[in-house]
Amino acid sequence: MSVADSYPEASMATHPFFPPDLELPGYVANPTSVPILLALFAAGVGFVFSATVILARAVQASISKGKLYTAMWFMLCGCIHLFFEGYFAYHNAEMPARIDVFGQLWKEYSKSDHRYLTRDAFTVCMETVTAVAWGPLSFLIGWLTIKDHPLRYPLQLIVSLGQFYGDVLYMGIFFFDEAVHGAVFCRPERFYFWVYYVMMNGFWFVIPGWLIFEAVVECTKALRLAQEVGKRASPKSQ
Repeated sequence: MSVADSYPEASMATHPFFPPDLELPGYVANPTSVPILLALFAAGVGFVFSATVILARAVQASISKGKLYTAMWFMLCGCIHLFFEGYFAYHNAEMPARIDVFGQLWKEYSKSDHRYLTRDAFTVCMETVTAVAWGPLSFLIGWLTIKDHPLRYPLQLIVSLGQFYGDVLYMGIFFFDEAVHGAVFCRPERFYFWVYYVMMNGFWFVIPGWLIFEAVVECTKALRLAQEVGKRASPKSQ
């Protein structure tokens, strides 16, 4: 059964978002096709990864794969948080009308969550904090990882925990409003829910979750070593 059959009102909607009667003042349809938008996004990710690899190997030729992947992740996070999410935070009042590349990408993603087009209070505040706080710190962590600086781990713990917690709140409110208030944020096609919403946001559960674990382990090792050194030095100082 097609969307039009299940939701007759969708055929009369002036936009592709759900619910069909959602009011989006000033809405302008994306002029660029979805495959091209996704290709542009993938190209941007590829550029960030390639630039990070080149930088990392120029600074530390013997960098391990684990540290290289971590640096790549945080450099990508820095770009997404500061520029992409920062774009939304700055332009949140006019998102339905934006037709530059970032605006079109946000509108395409909004097929899975229309809150990005309606100035939802939580979404605007969350993305603003993410852009301002986690964006610059992600770049710093990426650089500290390349330099093998020990400050990387406490900052990695802070940012990864913030990302994980933000994802919990973001998705938790989505499902709570759907279950309790009957809200509809996503189009009914499975693709938008499972690929755009679940998979894309799932990265910020799985990867930060692992990085939190890694940071806790490394910080624990350092503190245990400091305690052992302190115990050995203690009798000599008496």
